[in-house]
Amino acid sequence: MSLHLHRTEFGNPANAGNVLTRDEAIAILNDWVKNERLQLHMKQVAHLMKCWAAEREGLNEADQWRWEMAGLLHDADWDQWPEQHCKKIIEELEAQNIDPEIIRAIASHGPNHFGVEPVTKMDKMLYAFDELSGLTHAYSLMRPEGYEGMELKGMKKRFKEARFAANVNRDEIMDAMQRAGVELENVMQFIIERQGGVK
Repeated sequence: MSLHLHRTEFGNPANAGNVLTRDEAIAILNDWVKNERLQLHMKQVAHLMKCWAAEREGLNEADQWRWEMAGLLHDADWDQWPEQHCKKIIEELEAQNIDPEIIRAIASHGPNHFGVEPVTKMDKMLYAFDELSGLTHAYSLMRPEGYEGMELKGMKKRFKEARFAANVNRDEIMDAMQRAGVELENVMQFIIERQGGVK
Protein backbone atom coordinates (compact mmCIF):
# COMPACT_ATOMS: atom_id res chain seq x y z
CA MET A 1 0.00 0.00 0.00
CA SER A 2 1.54 3.28 -1.11
CA LEU A 3 0.77 6.42 0.86
CA HIS A 4 2.71 8.63 -1.55
CA LEU A 5 0.90 11.96 -1.92
CA HIS A 6 2.26 12.70 -5.41
CA ARG A 7 2.41 16.44 -4.75
CA THR A 8 4.55 18.92 -2.86
CA GLU A 9 2.29 21.99 -2.71
CA PHE A 10 -0.36 22.20 0.00
CA GLY A 11 -2.99 24.77 0.83
CA ASN A 12 -3.22 28.34 -0.39
CA PRO A 13 -0.53 30.88 0.58
CA ALA A 14 -3.33 33.42 1.02
CA ASN A 15 -4.47 31.40 4.06
CA ALA A 16 -1.21 31.92 5.98
CA GLY A 17 -2.02 32.36 9.66
CA ASN A 18 -5.44 30.70 9.45
CA VAL A 19 -5.91 28.08 12.16
CA LEU A 20 -8.61 26.00 13.73
CA THR A 21 -9.61 26.90 17.26
CA ARG A 22 -8.51 24.44 19.91
CA ASP A 23 -12.12 23.24 20.25
CA GLU A 24 -12.38 22.69 16.49
CA ALA A 25 -9.12 20.72 16.39
CA ILE A 26 -10.15 18.59 19.38
CA ALA A 27 -13.51 17.95 17.68
CA ILE A 28 -11.71 16.47 14.65
CA LEU A 29 -9.50 14.41 16.96
CA ASN A 30 -12.49 13.00 18.86
CA ASP A 31 -14.59 12.44 15.76
CA TRP A 32 -11.93 10.84 13.58
CA VAL A 33 -9.79 8.97 16.11
CA LYS A 34 -11.54 6.29 18.16
CA ASN A 35 -8.35 4.54 19.28
CA GLU A 36 -7.42 5.99 22.68
CA ARG A 37 -3.75 5.03 22.38
CA LEU A 38 -3.50 6.88 19.08
CA GLN A 39 -5.32 9.88 20.57
CA LEU A 40 -2.79 9.96 23.39
CA HIS A 41 0.11 9.74 20.93
CA MET A 42 -1.26 12.70 18.98
CA LYS A 43 -1.73 14.74 22.16
CA GLN A 44 1.79 13.88 23.31
CA VAL A 45 3.33 14.95 20.01
CA ALA A 46 1.23 18.14 20.08
CA HIS A 47 2.52 18.96 23.57
CA LEU A 48 6.12 18.38 22.51
CA MET A 49 5.65 20.62 19.47
CA LYS A 50 4.18 23.40 21.61
CA CYS A 51 6.98 23.13 24.18
CA TRP A 52 9.70 23.15 21.52
CA ALA A 53 8.14 26.14 19.74
CA ALA A 54 8.02 28.06 23.02
CA GLU A 55 11.28 27.00 24.66
CA ARG A 56 13.67 26.41 21.76
CA GLU A 57 12.26 28.62 19.02
CA GLY A 58 10.98 31.46 21.22
CA LEU A 59 7.73 31.70 19.28
CA ASN A 60 4.68 33.63 20.41
CA GLU A 61 1.45 31.95 21.53
CA ALA A 62 -0.18 32.12 18.09
CA ASP A 63 2.79 30.37 16.48
CA GLN A 64 3.03 27.88 19.34
CA TRP A 65 -0.54 26.85 18.55
CA ARG A 66 0.32 26.42 14.87
CA TRP A 67 3.04 23.94 15.87
CA GLU A 68 0.79 22.28 18.42
CA MET A 69 -2.06 21.95 15.93
CA ALA A 70 0.22 20.22 13.41
CA GLY A 71 1.15 17.70 16.10
CA LEU A 72 -2.41 17.25 17.27
CA LEU A 73 -3.76 16.34 13.81
CA HIS A 74 -0.79 14.65 12.13
CA ASP A 75 -2.28 11.15 12.44
CA ALA A 76 -5.97 12.14 12.39
CA ASP A 77 -6.90 9.87 9.47
CA TRP A 78 -4.76 6.86 10.45
CA ASP A 79 -7.36 5.22 12.69
CA GLN A 80 -10.35 4.99 10.36
CA TRP A 81 -8.76 5.50 6.93
CA PRO A 82 -5.24 4.02 7.03
CA GLU A 83 -5.13 3.64 3.26
CA GLN A 84 -5.74 7.41 2.97
CA HIS A 85 -3.29 8.35 5.74
CA CYS A 86 -2.27 12.00 5.45
CA LYS A 87 -4.33 12.51 2.28
CA LYS A 88 -7.68 12.80 4.05
CA ILE A 89 -6.62 15.18 6.82
CA ILE A 90 -4.72 17.33 4.32
CA GLU A 91 -7.83 17.64 2.14
CA GLU A 92 -9.95 18.46 5.20
CA LEU A 93 -7.60 21.24 6.31
CA GLU A 94 -7.31 22.60 2.78
CA ALA A 95 -11.11 22.72 2.57
CA GLN A 96 -11.13 24.73 5.80
CA ASN A 97 -8.57 27.21 4.38
CA ILE A 98 -5.94 26.41 7.02
CA ASP A 99 -2.42 27.85 6.97
CA PRO A 100 -0.43 25.91 4.34
CA GLU A 101 2.60 25.66 6.64
CA ILE A 102 0.57 23.55 9.09
CA ILE A 103 -0.73 21.33 6.28
CA ARG A 104 2.75 20.90 4.84
CA ALA A 105 4.18 19.91 8.23
CA ILE A 106 1.59 17.13 8.43
CA ALA A 107 2.33 16.08 4.83
CA SER A 108 6.07 15.80 5.54
CA HIS A 109 6.03 13.95 8.87
CA GLY A 110 7.06 10.72 7.10
CA PRO A 111 9.05 11.60 3.98
CA ASN A 112 9.77 7.94 3.14
CA HIS A 113 6.03 7.23 3.12
CA PHE A 114 4.42 10.41 1.80
CA GLY A 115 7.15 11.61 -0.56
CA VAL A 116 7.27 15.11 0.92
CA GLU A 117 10.57 16.43 2.26
CA PRO A 118 10.55 18.31 5.60
CA VAL A 119 11.70 21.87 4.92
CA THR A 120 10.68 24.23 7.73
CA LYS A 121 11.60 23.86 11.38
CA MET A 122 7.99 22.89 12.08
CA ASP A 123 8.20 20.14 9.43
CA LYS A 124 11.47 18.81 10.77
CA MET A 125 10.52 18.75 14.44
CA LEU A 126 7.19 17.01 13.78
CA TYR A 127 9.13 14.31 11.91
CA ALA A 128 11.70 14.21 14.74
CA PHE A 129 9.17 13.89 17.56
CA ASP A 130 6.71 11.46 15.97
CA GLU A 131 8.45 8.09 16.24
CA LEU A 132 10.68 8.97 19.20
CA SER A 133 7.66 10.08 21.22
CA GLY A 134 6.09 6.66 20.61
CA LEU A 135 9.26 4.82 21.58
CA THR A 136 9.52 6.84 24.80
CA HIS A 137 5.92 6.09 25.68
CA ALA A 138 6.45 2.37 25.03
CA TYR A 139 9.38 2.49 27.47
CA SER A 140 7.20 4.23 30.10
CA LEU A 141 4.63 1.42 29.84
CA MET A 142 7.19 -1.24 30.79
CA ARG A 143 8.36 0.71 33.85
CA PRO A 144 6.35 0.27 37.10
CA GLU A 145 6.72 4.00 37.82
CA GLY A 146 6.09 5.11 34.22
CA TYR A 147 7.81 8.38 33.38
CA GLU A 148 8.76 9.13 36.97
CA GLY A 149 12.50 8.68 37.42
CA MET A 150 13.02 7.76 33.77
CA GLU A 151 16.63 8.36 32.79
CA LEU A 152 18.31 9.04 29.49
CA LYS A 153 20.63 6.03 29.80
CA GLY A 154 17.64 3.67 30.02
CA MET A 155 16.04 5.29 27.02
CA LYS A 156 19.25 5.01 24.99
CA LYS A 157 19.49 1.33 25.88
CA ARG A 158 15.95 0.67 24.66
CA PHE A 159 16.66 2.60 21.47
CA LYS A 160 19.54 0.25 20.69
CA GLU A 161 17.43 -2.88 21.32
CA ALA A 162 15.96 -3.70 17.93
CA ARG A 163 13.37 -6.04 19.47
CA PHE A 164 11.99 -3.34 21.76
CA ALA A 165 9.14 -1.44 20.05
CA ALA A 166 10.28 -3.19 16.88
CA ASN A 167 7.72 -1.32 14.76
CA VAL A 168 9.53 1.98 15.47
CA ASN A 169 11.99 2.67 12.66
CA ARG A 170 15.31 3.74 14.21
CA ASP A 171 16.74 4.74 10.83
CA GLU A 172 13.89 7.19 10.30
CA ILE A 173 14.48 8.66 13.77
CA MET A 174 18.16 9.21 12.99
CA ASP A 175 17.25 10.66 9.60
CA ALA A 176 14.86 13.08 11.31
CA MET A 177 17.51 14.18 13.84
CA GLN A 178 20.01 14.82 11.08
CA ARG A 179 17.54 16.85 9.02
CA ALA A 180 16.52 18.91 12.05
CA GLY A 181 20.13 19.47 13.11
CA VAL A 182 19.46 18.19 16.62
CA GLU A 183 21.17 15.60 18.81
CA LEU A 184 19.26 12.39 19.54
CA GLU A 185 20.18 12.50 23.25
CA ASN A 186 18.97 16.07 23.60
CA VAL A 187 15.60 15.30 22.02
CA MET A 188 15.24 12.15 24.14
CA GLN A 189 15.84 14.18 27.30
CA PHE A 190 13.40 16.86 26.12
CA ILE A 191 10.69 14.22 25.63
CA ILE A 192 11.39 12.41 28.92
CA GLU A 193 10.99 15.65 30.86
CA ARG A 194 7.76 16.79 29.20
CA GLN A 195 5.71 13.90 27.90
CA GLY A 196 4.63 12.18 31.10
CA GLY A 197 2.03 14.73 32.14
CA VAL A 198 -0.01 14.47 28.93
CA LYS A 199 -3.36 12.69 29.34
